[in-house]
Amino acid sequence: MPDIVNKLWGFCHTLRHDGVDHGDYIEQLTYLLFLKMADEREVKVPKGHDWNSLKILAGTELTDHYSEALRKLREEKGILGKIFTQAMPRINNPVNLKRLINLIDEEDWTAMDVDVKGAAFEGLLEKSASEGKKGAGQYFTPRELIRSIVRLMKPDPRLKPDFTISDPACGTGGFLVAAYEWLINETRGGALERDIIKRIKEKTYFGQDLVPRPARLAMMNLYLHGVTSEIKIGDTIYEPPGNSKFDCILTNPPFGTKGTNQAPVRDDFTISTSNKQLNFVQHVLSILKSGGRAAIVLPDNVLFEDKAGEVFKILMQDCNLHTILRLPRGTFTPYSQGVKANVIFFQKGLPTENVWIFDARSNVPGITKKERPLTAQHFEEFEKCFGKDSNGQSKRTDLGPEGRFRKFHINEIKQRDFKLDVTWLKDESLEDSEDLPAPQDLAAEAITELEAVVDDLRDILDFLETNGNGSSANGSVPAL
Repeated sequence: MPDIVNKLWGFCHTLRHDGVDHGDYIEQLTYLLFLKMADEREVKVPKGHDWNSLKILAGTELTDHYSEALRKLREEKGILGKIFTQAMPRINNPVNLKRLINLIDEEDWTAMDVDVKGAAFEGLLEKSASEGKKGAGQYFTPRELIRSIVRLMKPDPRLKPDFTISDPACGTGGFLVAAYEWLINETRGGALERDIIKRIKEKTYFGQDLVPRPARLAMMNLYLHGVTSEIKIGDTIYEPPGNSKFDCILTNPPFGTKGTNQAPVRDDFTISTSNKQLNFVQHVLSILKSGGRAAIVLPDNVLFEDKAGEVFKILMQDCNLHTILRLPRGTFTPYSQGVKANVIFFQKGLPTENVWIFDARSNVPGITKKERPLTAQHFEEFEKCFGKDSNGQSKRTDLGPEGRFRKFHINEIKQRDFKLDVTWLKDESLEDSEDLPAPQDLAAEAITELEAVVDDLRDILDFLETNGNGSSANGSVPAL
């Protein structure tokens, strides 16, 4: 994959001389990759506007036909039309368009990883981020982490006829694609009755993302697997949620605090906060069916910031928050190296009695892009401790103060005001100067923690503005 990304990125520099910027190039590339992979997988595309119709042409005949093909695909009904909504040709030089088509045609894309197009997209975004300030972390969840979560959550639509799976911050669709691939593996290639597989492909997998480009990629990735469920484009937190409820939710809400910096006005949100991730937690709680289960990736500061205790108190009254995984330092390398993050697992319908926490971070070498990449081995011990029950009900063993897996009763959590940044292992690696994170990682980590304080200050400012002179009935203001 790195070699392919480098080759595609190298051609991006050629196009820049023709006025095609990074974003436009990546967008055009996704259209062409989709048509090539559809041809390899024998996925239906309107005849005469498919991959073969493009690669046999050259010159102005090619650019004219490419424009016409995008127009035809835009007008298609159903998912295919949504994928190509507002698709316009941006590569007007026929020599460059022909060269890009040849570059893509040289590779057998479907012989690679199942989510190869999403991975290529993220690789190109990383290249783009290295030349500017905007990163790709908002779209990216490491594939090894996704696969581990999916293995534990077992999102099996065979359990009941209306079983649905959702990612309300789906990015390029990594969780949804992995959930479908998990099912295919479980059924030994999709050996299911025709009516069941039709229902699964059309009425099971749902997602939403704020940004059109990754949402389009999610639709493309699923469509190439024969899945035509809905991917919405819109603001998950600030727009009305609709009436849909889901049995399984797998999501990694975007990190950071950039946004409207205002608390969303929603009747289904009990706690008013401008913190994006805490609002995603409330959103997931709202759209999860009773008995349904969820796994959410959250940065460390979300477990202890000012409103965290209030949100998690409600969550643990309505749900069994049975497991927290402290992810290795650098899990989101190379996109968000300094972010320390966790995965919370819960089931709706039962109150929390015990919270089990697995520390996969302390005394574990930090993840790097080349020397120490994230692998499936990083999650092997956790998956064994988690057990086979997807709702966290397997028999578990507290490994004690020196172990990585500990049980904390709800009374202990109450004493901490429901804040979940619980640690017990001394991280010896942080005392060794040779093992300290890189300066840029430490700086990014500091920024993440400062952003949590900024969120608290915004809440206080909102309180002061709402109450005029800044006084509440008892003369107090929210505490940091």
